[in-house]
Amino acid sequence: MTNNFEIVVGEGGFGVVCHGTVNGSEQVAVKLLSQSSTQGYKEFKAEVDLLLRVHHTNLVSLVGYCDERDHLALIYEYAPNGDLRQHLSGTGGRFVVNWCTRLGIATEAALVGGETHVSTVIAGTPGYLDPEYYQTSRLGEKSDVYSFGIVLLEMITNQPVNNRNRRNSHITQWVGSALRGGDIAKIMDPKLNGDYDSRSAWRALELAVSCVDPTSVKRPTMSQVIIELKECIVSENSRRNMSSLSSPEVSMAFDSGMVPKAR
Repeated sequence: MTNNFEIVVGEGGFGVVCHGTVNGSEQVAVKLLSQSSTQGYKEFKAEVDLLLRVHHTNLVSLVGYCDERDHLALIYEYAPNGDLRQHLSGTGGRFVVNWCTRLGIATEAALVGGETHVSTVIAGTPGYLDPEYYQTSRLGEKSDVYSFGIVLLEMITNQPVNNRNRRNSHITQWVGSALRGGDIAKIMDPKLNGDYDSRSAWRALELAVSCVDPTSVKRPTMSQVIIELKECIVSENSRRNMSSLSSPEVSMAFDSGMVPKAR
């Protein structure tokens, strides 16, 4: 299927991801469980069970899996246009997605349907897991909110979730430290070149920070998250509409009045 694991397209906490084909033409991504992975068979089975039940336009679908003794692999549909991370960074000749598009993607992702669940088996990449899990060994709806908040911080900052070369290695620590300076320009993805509404940026950032609160009861619900993100989009669209209708001189005067004071 992978031609002896010829093309590696990514790597996560589970292991390497290779390009492959099935039925001679359908492209797939094959995620192989590495021997050094912190995940084991229980986590592998939990991910299979989850992906068989969850279907969403912003999530790759599970095509199949391999479960042969020590050989474990998950087979996903292939995303030829790249993943979100590649579109945030503009790698491979891709355009960097703008702020309004990022808010739209976040809103669509927040609309994932499904029943509230409580699980005792975890699966996923390190850094996205609810810290309360380590005390309770249980995951619930607010655990999903935490993981979503981590993704939202990635979309806002274009920073990796874990970076050992960074003084504050985890993204929540890095954002928390940067927030104390009160300058949102140092937090927002520099690839955006300042092209965003400051009010919507602050609102999205504050929302993400509330989602990753260490105490789950202090986090918003996903319904509240959706409302806040839609308000951010309204604010950003208003700025874009005003910019397109105004002359350069008027735009400069308007923008200077809407930049919030440092918090």
